[in-house]
Amino acid sequence: MLNTLRSSRGMVVAPHHLAAQAGLAVLRDGGNAIEAAVATAAAVAVVYPHMNSIGGDNFWLVAEPGSAPRAIMATGGAGSKATPEAYRAAGHTAVPARGPWAANTVAGAISGWEAALEIAREWDGRLPLSRLLSDAIVFACDGFPATKSQSRYTALKRGDLEPVPGYAQQFLPGGAAPEAGATFRQPRLGETLKRLAQAGLADFYRGEIAAANAADLQRLGSPVTADDLAAHRAIETTPLRAALRSGDVYNVPPPTQGIASLIILGVFDRLGCPTADGYAHLHGLVESTKQAFLVRDRIVTDPAYATEEPHTYLAASELDKMASRIRADRALPWPAPPGGGDTIWLGVIDGAGRAVSLIQSIYWEFGSGVVLPSTGVLWQNRGMSFSLADGALNPLRPGRKPFHTLNPAMARLVDGRLMVYGTMGGEGQPQTQAAVFTRHVLYGQELQAAITAPRWLLGRTWGQASTNLKIENRVGPSVVASLRQAGHDVELIEPFSDLMGHAGAIVRDPAGALSGAADPRGDGIAAAY
Repeated sequence: MLNTLRSSRGMVVAPHHLAAQAGLAVLRDGGNAIEAAVATAAAVAVVYPHMNSIGGDNFWLVAEPGSAPRAIMATGGAGSKATPEAYRAAGHTAVPARGPWAANTVAGAISGWEAALEIAREWDGRLPLSRLLSDAIVFACDGFPATKSQSRYTALKRGDLEPVPGYAQQFLPGGAAPEAGATFRQPRLGETLKRLAQAGLADFYRGEIAAANAADLQRLGSPVTADDLAAHRAIETTPLRAALRSGDVYNVPPPTQGIASLIILGVFDRLGCPTADGYAHLHGLVESTKQAFLVRDRIVTDPAYATEEPHTYLAASELDKMASRIRADRALPWPAPPGGGDTIWLGVIDGAGRAVSLIQSIYWEFGSGVVLPSTGVLWQNRGMSFSLADGALNPLRPGRKPFHTLNPAMARLVDGRLMVYGTMGGEGQPQTQAAVFTRHVLYGQELQAAITAPRWLLGRTWGQASTNLKIENRVGPSVVASLRQAGHDVELIEPFSDLMGHAGAIVRDPAGALSGAADPRGDGIAAAY
């Protein structure tokens, strides 16, 4: 995509073009932003299976003109049999990354769709669930062309995932990774989506689908039970907010790292960087990221167990303190303990200005790798972020919610614009958000240019172990040299790398005109009419 897409009727941005078009079709049929987001989320869970599934979690920010944004947290807790003692008895010293022991939390994504559609009805939503899931059902039953990234990551991760129950039968048709462009089908998943369309989304937790999933999970050795599924509900809560000179930015509270995304922007807002993409911009955002991660790694946990209120770190006085610790000529020594993971982000703004920023995830590519034989559901491995160690910030306990890298973003700017934006990419999510936001909002870059421009990542993502500063090699040599001189451990990587995430954004101006852009690093589009 060379130019920012523009419209006034409605717009969807998603990391796969078929998913974006599914959402756009719902807008054309008179659906609102939430209804379109559910259609998009359902489709992307089918057509981007290496990154997404209905067996994952999601988080939402939704807003309508004149009302405060609302947040939905649809993340499942650890199974009732998920105890450190059980893992140690099975010979594990840490939560595994793959297999049934990694499939240890309830999948919350469907409950997020359900909670969001309750709000959609407040917005005069009227489309039936069967309509919202129709494209996803067709893609699952009849198939879709496998993307290059699905083919590549299937081949890349085959050694780890082929032995996992159900994985090879689903993702290695004919015993090999699907070729890019080959028709890829998931008929069992299609039947599950048909059942949900007929019986309602609650069936995933308290119906026939729930019973089938629970039986499969138990048989395969997961610690998640039928009672765990039945007890799960999504939670509506108040978003976190940071006040910037350019406007208010919003994100989701713990157990997500949304606080980190807001701190980065709040601290950088105080550094006075005059221009984009030079040393001062990159250094300032990287150092702001370090300050944010130090807070995140100290306080972010299941809010039921939290000892500090995250919003206190968004107060002007706290952001001033963090900014004062940053030196313009010297990098703070790093690393701190890293996180990880990946996901998809999608955004929708409809013609009435109602907006959705949604992030949906199975954590690592292909999640736990476990595909339930009765339903075709690929289960997430988000619970591998739990620790078995005594005294850990996020210890494994039955019912406890895991730490999440997921954090959808939204901004209401002082000039009257509304912006929804986000990305996949583990620790890179808040960093990519900051790059896109500052380039577009603070420095006036066109939205597509702000997303396409070279990016960086402090820390790790997509299973990477290193925690240095990775920078796409399109960044100017003089900027790289200045960063190294300041003490940054810089590693140059290939251009348009998946490590930098797949970003997207939509902006609505006061007159109702929409601008949107998708990341050339992914397979998505901005779709509008």
